[in-house]
Amino acid sequence: MRLRTATVLLVLVCALAASAVAGLALGPVRIAPGRVCDIVLGALSGERRTGAFASIVWDVRMPRVLLGAVVGAGLAVSGTVLQALVRNQLADPFLLGASSGASAGAVLVIVFGAGAGAGAGAASAGFAGGVGVPLAAFAGSMGALVAVYAMARRGATFTTGRLILAGVAVQYVLSALTSLVLVLAAHPDQIRSVLFWTLGGLGGARWDELALPATALLVGTVLLVALARPLDLLLAGEEGAHTLGLDTGRFRAAVFVLTSLVIGVLVAYSGAIGFVGLMVPHAARMVVGAGHRALLPVAALGGAVFLLLADLLARTAAAPEEIPVGVVTALVGGPFFLWMLRRSTRIEGVTG
Repeated sequence: MRLRTATVLLVLVCALAASAVAGLALGPVRIAPGRVCDIVLGALSGERRTGAFASIVWDVRMPRVLLGAVVGAGLAVSGTVLQALVRNQLADPFLLGASSGASAGAVLVIVFGAGAGAGAGAASAGFAGGVGVPLAAFAGSMGALVAVYAMARRGATFTTGRLILAGVAVQYVLSALTSLVLVLAAHPDQIRSVLFWTLGGLGGARWDELALPATALLVGTVLLVALARPLDLLLAGEEGAHTLGLDTGRFRAAVFVLTSLVIGVLVAYSGAIGFVGLMVPHAARMVVGAGHRALLPVAALGGAVFLLLADLLARTAAAPEEIPVGVVTALVGGPFFLWMLRRSTRIEGVTG
């Protein structure tokens, strides 16, 4: 099993490298992969190339590719953990309202808070108010998850129907709040920023804004991998986990806070991008099984590859126009969610 996991990780690392090169090479201006590698290696060695191609690759596309990899990995890891916490493979940061909550919190700060005078870019708006937008996104993410958790819980169990209905209800409320803010926003730059949070995108990525999301991903993933055994215990059920010595209430609360922090920071720089945390963990689980020590790294790499490819499609499918990457992931994830829901309903009907 370890050999299989190592093989899968190696394949995903190669796929990530290939996806990154494709993301750097393709766009309105196409650059040969060989030149892309030369520009990147030159910059990394301290001998930065000059010229228009070098500026496009290093200053424009590289931050976007890195942010896409960080956000994709973080959403996939968060989705994997949420599915373990609620013991339901339909759980997802977007479907459970965490992404929508983070987006709503960020939008409120952009329009009414310290970031109200920021420019059109959502990421730049985040730094206009210092850490105001990331903090608001975290608070919104945490509040949404707590609300869904409370509404879906019946005793010590969760049902698929209650979980989905609670998530949909919270999403509707948060969408209405975001729409209200959009109506009240008077400045065109604010309106563009609100639309960014609603649809998701990586176009505002900049080098000086990568540190916080990268740190949130790294610290969050390391801590969650360290908690792999308790996460595995939750799969045995509430009583089984208690029997094996896990305080499920305190553990769930702590991991909910950690997951909300990761989601909030990521959404503060990418907007609400859905279904990555639903599809990638499911695919990873089919390959390496349900053990979280192997599952979390595989999901992280798979999420990074998936979002890079989705963003590449968003940039090139309707060139020179750009499709928000959240639209692309929704077009792929919507049918996948319906298939998962149908499959889950069928299983519950057989075992119920």
